Amino acid sequence: MADETREAESESAARFEVDPHFVTRVIGAAYDRDAPELRRLLAGRHPADVADVVEQLPEEALRSLYRLIGPELPPAVLADISWERRELVLALLPADYVGRALGELDTDDAAAVAADVDEAKLSEVLAAAPEDVRLAVQENLSFEEDTAGRLVQREFVAAGEDWTVGRAIDAMRDKAEDLPDVFFEVYVVDPLYRPIGAVPLSTLLRNQRESRLSEIMRPLQVIISEDMDQEEVAFAFQKYSLASAPVVDTAGRLRGMMTVDDIVHVISEEGQEDLLRLSGVGESGQAETIFASVRARIPWLLVNLATAMIASSVIASFEGSIAKLVALAVLMPIVASIGGNAGTQTLAVAVRAIAARELTTSNALRHIVREASTAVANGIVLATILAIAAGLWFRSEGIALAIGLAVLINLTVAGLAGILVPLTLRRFGADPAVSSSVFVTFCTDCVGFLSFLGLATLILI
Repeated sequence: MADETREAESESAARFEVDPHFVTRVIGAAYDRDAPELRRLLAGRHPADVADVVEQLPEEALRSLYRLIGPELPPAVLADISWERRELVLALLPADYVGRALGELDTDDAAAVAADVDEAKLSEVLAAAPEDVRLAVQENLSFEEDTAGRLVQREFVAAGEDWTVGRAIDAMRDKAEDLPDVFFEVYVVDPLYRPIGAVPLSTLLRNQRESRLSEIMRPLQVIISEDMDQEEVAFAFQKYSLASAPVVDTAGRLRGMMTVDDIVHVISEEGQEDLLRLSGVGESGQAETIFASVRARIPWLLVNLATAMIASSVIASFEGSIAKLVALAVLMPIVASIGGNAGTQTLAVAVRAIAARELTTSNALRHIVREASTAVANGIVLATILAIAAGLWFRSEGIALAIGLAVLINLTVAGLAGILVPLTLRRFGADPAVSSSVFVTFCTDCVGFLSFLGLATLILI
């Protein structure tokens, strides 16, 4: 049954992936510079599927594709591809085409695309864009990256608190061309244009035309400021199960809205970023150069080298004991390895809990006690198994006792380090996802070697 379930899930996922054979055909046509074949292959495909193909093309094939039929592809493809690919593609496209393409995108997507245009070319691109889009994009780009102001969609629907349902519906019909492509609610504003409530479209359509919006509106759960970090925005959407939320300026005036489709991308980006940082590689991508990859990874590898040398110095201080009893050298890596894996498990849980706001100052002690208790329980089980195995292997009760106690000590320390290290780093303003793994590994290695070799020396030598 489990195998059938996994097979069904695999088949379901495959339905949304581009056929590798299709990608190969696109690559072949691009290398052959066969524009008619490229048009035939990509015609009628959803922009997200075209973007998927673009992501998988070798760089030379990608350049050939966009030189041949780039301006014929849907503008939405520019919004769907990664920023690394987008920078490359935008350099190949005429500025006037990019400007017109911005006019066909929602302002939040248009700003994301414009942000990756080369600065020397950006003014020419914006000059070719419709005036309202140009102003909206310039306003978005005036905010820091990863803030709500950079992501906000400037198209929205607002109505006065004295409006009726009928008036709101008639106004939207009269200006249908100005409506957002997708929206979920009408924001009710006061005379100073500050949002005071929202009317979901489902509520609007269920009420009589003479009903006043102020009577059927619901209170706003969240109001987002333009300078709010996108991670905070994503947390608010998750916590309150929002489909959209209003965005206001420093004076509290309504300036735009955030929708759930934008937040899905933010959550995905933040999750990938935390995963990469947990491994000590920072931001990374398939289009990243070797030099950029080395520059991102080498600092933490150097830190890891330094901590490994310290751990090695612990081993060196027991050189005499190891020389007298070779079994110590055989068993020593087991203690450190088990502790490292246990620490990594706890660290992954802790970093995720911190990112999801589940681990806070108020409940930190409860989490610490839980992880420490889990570590002790795991330590007892593994210490018992390993002590029996080592005792039978080397026919020595002393070795069994030493490695059993060492595993128990190291797993307990691993559990504590896995949660205390990220909490401590956060307390001092550092990102716990970036450097925690290096310090947790350092703790488990040093304690593992020291506890096992120290106990073995006391008991056996």
